[in-house]
Amino acid sequence: MSGESSSQPTGFRRTWRGFRAHGLAVAGLVVVAIVTVVGIAAYVDDAFLGNAIISSVYYSPFEPQFMPLQGPSLAHPFGTDTLGRDVLARTLYGAKVSIQVALTAVLVAAALGSPLGVVAGYAGGYVETVVMRVVDVLLGFPALVLAIGLVAALGFSLTNVVIALGVVYVPQFARIARSTALSVSSEEYVDAAKALGYSTPHVVFREVLPNCISPLLVQASLLMAFAIIAEASLSFLGLGVQPPTPTWGQMVSDGSGYLTSAPWISFFPGAAIFVTVLGFNLIGDGLRDALDPRENAERRF
Repeated sequence: MSGESSSQPTGFRRTWRGFRAHGLAVAGLVVVAIVTVVGIAAYVDDAFLGNAIISSVYYSPFEPQFMPLQGPSLAHPFGTDTLGRDVLARTLYGAKVSIQVALTAVLVAAALGSPLGVVAGYAGGYVETVVMRVVDVLLGFPALVLAIGLVAALGFSLTNVVIALGVVYVPQFARIARSTALSVSSEEYVDAAKALGYSTPHVVFREVLPNCISPLLVQASLLMAFAIIAEASLSFLGLGVQPPTPTWGQMVSDGSGYLTSAPWISFFPGAAIFVTVLGFNLIGDGLRDALDPRENAERRF
């Protein structure tokens, strides 16, 4: 037991060392960490404190308090929108929805898709055929179109957006988990577990699934970026979280009619989407290189 416990920190340190060697990946991690902290603070302030913190420290993101369509200034670095609300305050609070949707939707997709893919890859035969054909059907629909259909059927709310995006991204996790499980199932430690008489659920969830984590972790970081874009797209179309809750996509939509006279209304929330998505993509690239150094070496040559 002592040998196993001492090897885990070594593996983590090796991965962190490889990740830290990529400066852009670290920069992406810093960006995502800042946006996540802002989102968590906005969630706590909104859910438990009635927006008391931001209203006392800065301005309310909900109440129109100023002249509409003021350009960026010292008093309002991001300007004001068509109703006289501070765009910076609303952009900060928009991080709450984006981070919440990205994390929860990807967790739902990973929790559903990863076990399905591992079971399909390990069991093979009829089970694999049924699972992968269902996955192929879901992949036959463009992700955003399927998400729009699900949200329209379920209703326009944050919970339904999370459910819709979670279902949409299940196939990505299932396919990666299946392909990885096919490779892992032929390893000697899996054969040893079978020879020792362990049950099939034990072999699948204690031997195969934990060794599929690395590619699934990379996929999760990349899908968080896609989830933010999808949520912003749904909000832009009016199918996401409904006003007055500020979301980046809805803010871009509100400013789309004022791009020539007041471009800051759409520019700053659009820039927040761009920077956050870029941060998640950089993290995904860094994790891929850190968790699979052989693939990184092959790409260099």
